[in-house]
Amino acid sequence: MDTKSALVALTALSQPTRLEIFRLLVRHEPDGLPAGDVARHLDVPQNTISAHLATLTHAGLLTSQRHSRLIVYRACLPRLRDLLLFLVRDCCAGSPELCAPLIATLSSCCSSPESCS
Repeated sequence: MDTKSALVALTALSQPTRLEIFRLLVRHEPDGLPAGDVARHLDVPQNTISAHLATLTHAGLLTSQRHSRLIVYRACLPRLRDLLLFLVRDCCAGSPELCAPLIATLSSCCSSPESCS
């Protein structure tokens, strides 16, 4: 991940409702949730949820798939992993062993090789 991509993702997550949407969808992996269910879980109007989902999708943090009349959204865990690893890549002032447990935890948590496009 490069700096520009990290900033786009962090900007998308910097809004409270979008952060809650993302955290909700992470909790519902691997099945995801339809947009209407996201709106109901967070008690947010459907049109507002749609705008937030679009922002998170544009940032690469969500994927969507149509199932009949429903659009199901999923958190892109590989993208989350990349963002977190980007944030800690140069940590610990040249002593990577200090950050090794954190990086190992993040790597094992999101080890799926699939990509989100």
